[in-house]
Amino acid sequence: MPRRVLEGTVVSDKMDKTVTVIVERKKLHPVYKKYIRSSSKYAAHDENNNCKVGDRVQIIECAPISKRKRWEVIGGERSTAVAKPASAPKAKAPSAAKEKKEKAPAKKAVAKKK
Repeated sequence: MPRRVLEGTVVSDKMDKTVTVIVERKKLHPVYKKYIRSSSKYAAHDENNNCKVGDRVQIIECAPISKRKRWEVIGGERSTAVAKPASAPKAKAPSAAKEKKEKAPAKKAVAKKK
């Protein structure tokens, strides 16, 4: 019997040599004839820790590696979303509201008449 191959997106890579892959499928509802999205999460073995969150990967069935791992990453492509590099903080110009507060005249004390 051939081993199943699924395609999904990596949602977690925090474990060592393991990634969590979410696979979304569309099923036709038998009565309403509308497509329903369903998703499943799989723990997959990633030997070299190559996969990162957001990568699109293919996983294949394999012999049990641990209690939850029964899938192995066989290929994938890097996501195009790149994290923004941390840059040096920019010097802010004083805001207009702050300037108004500084230039506003001080309140005068009102003397009470007796």
